[in-house]
Order: sequence, then structure tokens, then C-alpha cells
Amino acid sequence: MAIQTVQSHHEMLSLLKPKEKNYVLLYKSANDASECSLKNLQEAAKKLEKVNVLIADVSQVRDIHENYQLKTVPSLMVFEGAQYINVVKGCNDPAYYISLFEESLYQASLKDGETAQKRVTVYSTPTCSWCNTLKSYLRTHSIRFTDVDVSKNQSAAEKMVRRSGQQGVPQTDINGEIIVGFDKAKINRLLGINSNN
Repeated sequence: MAIQTVQSHHEMLSLLKPKEKNYVLLYKSANDASECSLKNLQEAAKKLEKVNVLIADVSQVRDIHENYQLKTVPSLMVFEGAQYINVVKGCNDPAYYISLFEESLYQASLKDGETAQKRVTVYSTPTCSWCNTLKSYLRTHSIRFTDVDVSKNQSAAEKMVRRSGQQGVPQTDINGEIIVGFDKAKINRLLGINSNN
């Protein structure tokens, strides 16, 4: 995958692919954390070809972070088409970025003749074992989902608590219905999974 450099918010919007996940790294040159994030993102990008990644140096491009009220760099913004849905802050290792990109590729791979499933969003944290169990369960049953890491996205964490009244993870939003914890029976019922395991 070729990483593209953008010079403005307008140019960024023109390069976001519709109906796909897009990633925009805001970084600052000569900043250690930013250089770390950029290097690791480039390493991850070499492993995957179909992911759209854009980068912008905030010391040259001043209108992107202002549009999304981002005050720190590095920040990897996640878009669904042109809709801003998440941000990953700080420098993460290449394996994290690869996992993030693979998740979006997995989510987007609708096979020919396959009908669209309900919209599924999982709110999780990397250290939560039940979160990983839940995501593994969904993958096993070929359920596409968006994974939101609430440890790195404060606004998503606040939205999750507002909707469910709960702070614990995992939480799953299935077409607007919130499930707190790994409630296999309810997940199976809402997604039409026939499972004994």
C-alpha cells in the first residue's frame, strides 16, 4: 500500500474512499513520538496493499486537526468513507497497526451473493480477555464488526457509557441494541448464529 501525503483538509476529503475504512495520520516532523508512529505505520503498510492511508504533517497542514478538535500528535484518524469514527493516539508498534488494518479488511469483505448483516460495533480494550474472546467468537462465525478501542478514544468511551449506563467492556452494539459483556445467547439471537460452542 502506498501512503499518500496530503497538504490540506480538502485534499484529504477528496482521497477518502467511499464505503471503506480510511486512515489519516497526523504527525509533526522532528517529534520523537510522531517519527516513531510514522515509521511503524510505514512498516505495517508494506505488509498490506488494500488499505488507504494518508499522512499530514501538522507543522505544514494546519486545517485538518482543527476540523476534528485534535490537540495532540501523533493521532491516527479512522474514517468510514468520509465519516470520522475513531482516533488512535500515540506511537503503536507495527503489529498493532497491522491488526487494525486487517480488522477493517476483514470487516469489508462481503462475498458475492452474501446478504448484508446487521451493523455490529464492539467496544473493547486491548487488555480485556472477554473482549478478545468476543471478537474471536464473531470472527469464527464470519460476523463483520467495527472494533472501537475505548482506552484510546475518550469520546467513544463517553458515548458508550451514555448509551448503556455501564463502563465495563466488552459492549456490543448490534443495530442500536447494546449488549454488555459476552452474552452469547443474546448475540446468537440478534445475529442469527446457530452455535453450540
